[in-house]
Amino acid sequence: MFLSVFDMFKVGIGPSSSHTMGPMVAAARFLQTLRGSPFHAHGLRASLHGSLAFTGVGHATDRATILGLAGFEPASYDPEKAEAALAAIHATNTIAPPGLGMLRFDPKTDMVFDYGPALPGHANGMILRATDAEGDVILEETYYSIGGGFVLTAAELARGEAAKGGTPVPHPFETAAQMLEMAKKSGLSIAQMKRENELVFRTKAEIDAGIARLWEVMNNCITRGMAGEGILPGGLKVRRRARGIHEALLAERGLNMTAPHTINDWMSLYAMAVNEENAAGGQVVTAPTNGAAGVLPATLRYYLDHVPGATPAKIGDFLLTAAAIGGLCKHNASISGAECGCQAEVGSAAAMAAAALCAVLGGTPEQVENAAEIALEHHLGMTCDPVKGLVQVPCIERNGLGAIKAVSAASLALRGDGIHLVSLDACIETMRQTGHDMHEKYKETSLGGLAVNVPNC
Repeated sequence: MFLSVFDMFKVGIGPSSSHTMGPMVAAARFLQTLRGSPFHAHGLRASLHGSLAFTGVGHATDRATILGLAGFEPASYDPEKAEAALAAIHATNTIAPPGLGMLRFDPKTDMVFDYGPALPGHANGMILRATDAEGDVILEETYYSIGGGFVLTAAELARGEAAKGGTPVPHPFETAAQMLEMAKKSGLSIAQMKRENELVFRTKAEIDAGIARLWEVMNNCITRGMAGEGILPGGLKVRRRARGIHEALLAERGLNMTAPHTINDWMSLYAMAVNEENAAGGQVVTAPTNGAAGVLPATLRYYLDHVPGATPAKIGDFLLTAAAIGGLCKHNASISGAECGCQAEVGSAAAMAAAALCAVLGGTPEQVENAAEIALEHHLGMTCDPVKGLVQVPCIERNGLGAIKAVSAASLALRGDGIHLVSLDACIETMRQTGHDMHEKYKETSLGGLAVNVPNC
């Protein structure tokens, strides 16, 4: 099993990797299939199912799908061009994907939210169709957005494409136990093994440049979030708080009156800044998802800005270690809130961040695995119940607490020798089982929990 650091961490747009980025990616894939089809299309249609339907409006899933069908993709998204394209589509009831000419598309009738039973493959399902001049379907494909911006067709999901190993790599661990055994035999750290795996596909220079780019986007997101003001979109009237918290923390510096626990406010600040940007539809990096995008960069920023002896030279090891742990969570359970609740998103993110911080602070592979387990164990059972389907409440603050747990988990693991009772593999399997048993209303449908106990306006 190999999942690249550049698959785990992808530059995209908010507010959701599964409900915004995934549908846009699916639409781009459908256009590519249509371009290779012998049929001449005259129109397009889309239907959203399961969680994509129930929380699609709050996650801008319809908007993302329409823009995807118009040729937009997350990594190169231009907000000004997107707004212009949407206005034109709504005004003319036509859409013009590159290379396919002008096609019929009425957003009011051709973009359907199907609130019936979910599609059989996954909670996040969508069907895209192309029609001829008479309105008959000439091409149809079912896509599943399986979390973190990953998309599979129904056929790929049935074939188990998500679990396939692909090109052989030097250290092909599928479990944490295998990872530790390979580290012991090779004498390498988890980050070093991950880097050797990445070198099969990219040069050292390409890996270093890609990692630098990921951190640049993450860090810029923190900076923008700490400067942002106003009310977040969506109708909940949630006020952006990161700027105010940042200004208050800066004002307290040098007063010799700051309580030690104030460091938690800095961690929360960095995470909340990212997730406020995400909620506003800004550029973020999936880590491993948009809804959990603040945990890992907050932990890395904490390391760089607040830990004595911290060095930017460790950023690569941080992200490579985190990607290794994220790959285990995805491969053996899930990183999708619609599949396993928020334990799969913020829980996985905290495990990734804890492992990464432990690694750059000098932890052994056994301590790194222990840190990931501690962080994930104390997110088990966490539900995904966003109020009004928006990635705002409780998601923004939840990222802050996830970062705090990640740092605490890394610190605890470094106090030990790596020997512990519950293995990371057992914890990941528990997350999978818990997600399977969790009621659907607690898995990103906004039909239970806070979503029904907090007024939506």
